[in-house]
Amino acid sequence: MTLGRRAFLAGLGALCAVPALRGLAADEGGVTLTATDVHVSDYPTVEAVRWIGETMARETDGRVRIRQYHSGQLGRESEAIDMARYGVIDITRVYSGALNNAFPLTVPLCLPYVFDSVAHMRHALDGGIAQTVLDGFRTRDLVGLAVYDSGARCFYNVRRPLRTPADLHGLKIRVAASDIFIRLVRLLGANPTPMSLGDTFSGMETHMIDGAENNMRSFHSSRHFEAARYWSQSEHSYAPDMLMISQRSLDALRPGDRDLLVDTARASVAVMRELWDASEAEARAAVAEAGIAFNDVDTDAFRAAARPLVDDYLRDPAIAALHRRIRDAA
Repeated sequence: MTLGRRAFLAGLGALCAVPALRGLAADEGGVTLTATDVHVSDYPTVEAVRWIGETMARETDGRVRIRQYHSGQLGRESEAIDMARYGVIDITRVYSGALNNAFPLTVPLCLPYVFDSVAHMRHALDGGIAQTVLDGFRTRDLVGLAVYDSGARCFYNVRRPLRTPADLHGLKIRVAASDIFIRLVRLLGANPTPMSLGDTFSGMETHMIDGAENNMRSFHSSRHFEAARYWSQSEHSYAPDMLMISQRSLDALRPGDRDLLVDTARASVAVMRELWDASEAEARAAVAEAGIAFNDVDTDAFRAAARPLVDDYLRDPAIAALHRRIRDAA
């Protein structure tokens, strides 16, 4: 049995242990959709989905509700993707890097230095890029609902400031299970170590790894700043998050409820962004107060080191076309 299959069955077992949870459930003339997220309760993506649920319940007089399981209660993101595909759960929020192999149109969103800033990313996504990517999910029993911000991904570690790629040489850096980020970290001279977010803190404490890369909000909410005291503002990726629903779960709703859910999810992007901007600022202030050492990096050197990876992916015409649209929106 493959590791992926074992992970799926483990996640399925966790779901079966939760009373009344088998994906979309009908009760008393209404339906309850199950939503999952690995992030904590007050994380912007969790709060945005909570807003969707509150809006749906209000607009349908309680006929459509969302029951949310945050903080990884129902397993890892990789498990959630498969469980949503098979309709075991209904809605899930996952990091786009976890989707690259199954959904190639997510690749351009994750490539290093494709976005110049948050403003560039939002302008490109709102200009049609988001819808192009979301439309691609239907090929594998999922429907893309929204693209959420995930901030600028940067490096942090327990050893030293990282100003050039040379400073990364020899370090063991946690990455998500994503080919792009594994290859990027290797090109920068470090040793990529795929690991779940939940295992990263103990990995740094026990020196199994030296650091990781993630956004400021996750750096704070995961308490990683208590172990890693150096934050290097590399901004090497702005890879966003994806909110998806099982195709069979969406199809099971009444047509009017189906349209309302899709429209409400689209509207939740603005809600999420407002929450994100405020919480990211709060997180940065909190870790600064905790004494974290911040440093800028030689962005040109990082971009040059990453260029072979970008060029390799741009050999795919579909990826190159979407990458060009993103860059044209800069």
